[in-house]
Amino acid sequence: MRALVFTGPGTAEVRRVPEPEAGAGEVVVDVERVGVCGTDVELFTGEMSYLHTGRTTYPLRPGHEWAGTVTAAGPGVDRSWVGRRVTGDTMIGCGRCRRCLAGRHHVCGRLRELGISDGLPGALAERLAYPAAYLRALPGALDASVGALVEPGGNALRGVAAAGVVPGERLLVLGTATIGLLVAMFARARGAEVHLMGHREDGLALPRSLGFADAWTRATLPALAWDAVVDASNAPRLPALALELVEPGRRVVYIGLAGSPSTVDTRAIALKDVTAVGVLGASAGLAGTVAAYADGSVDPRPLIATTIGLDALAEVLAGRRPAGAGPGPKILVDPRA
Repeated sequence: MRALVFTGPGTAEVRRVPEPEAGAGEVVVDVERVGVCGTDVELFTGEMSYLHTGRTTYPLRPGHEWAGTVTAAGPGVDRSWVGRRVTGDTMIGCGRCRRCLAGRHHVCGRLRELGISDGLPGALAERLAYPAAYLRALPGALDASVGALVEPGGNALRGVAAAGVVPGERLLVLGTATIGLLVAMFARARGAEVHLMGHREDGLALPRSLGFADAWTRATLPALAWDAVVDASNAPRLPALALELVEPGRRVVYIGLAGSPSTVDTRAIALKDVTAVGVLGASAGLAGTVAAYADGSVDPRPLIATTIGLDALAEVLAGRRPAGAGPGPKILVDPRA
């Protein structure tokens, strides 16, 4: 079958690789759509920290935001999965340790991350072998394109939950890429007053078109009381700004990751009595995201810019936007194309 392989920094090839087989506890999925994520770009460029710590090595097969249809079930797997459209968790724990047994498999000490760390080839391929215990069934109303946005949606939903805002309270989201916009959508669905801050004025047209009239740059951001701030950016200076802006006694959520270290003054956290929360992964947000997409309270489809084939992906990873792409930040891949 065909699959995308990163062979070194800045080098991606579509290769013929062996067909996956459904081992014990696994299924094989025909992959229909895969989202391209900032993590994929960092793995391609060589900037991803895992490449420097040895947790990830080349060659590697990326892809962790996906949807497809189960075509085979291995020993020990309920055969009712066959024929169902599914997505799945990126974070695969050992299932036996104290953290996994407490429902925190996403921070398992023996964690494997689909398409990110060594050991689990990713979804940017025609087919995928995947552990059935981590599958999520997609309702019939959700097509594969929406299904591929469940994983980033789960991250965003966890960010909103961590912010702790209730209807009528004011949330500021730093960042207007996929995660920031999804955070805004989930928060709006919960009745919050949502504001977004982007880097440049010309990047605010999309959030405004999605109904977020309160979209600002740092220069135009009004001096309001922010009941919570979610940093969904990759800017090293914004974690400290989030702490500066949030109301005393409230919450700052860190879901974005900068390419270089960012700093916050822990004295400010203590003296403002602020709760700072980090969010890693979508695991606990997957079910809620599927439900919100299915009932229409959150519609991620305007975030999709275009869908391309595997052969066009290296150009996208190198920073070249496909001709004719829409304004959305998310590019999807159809590995069968």
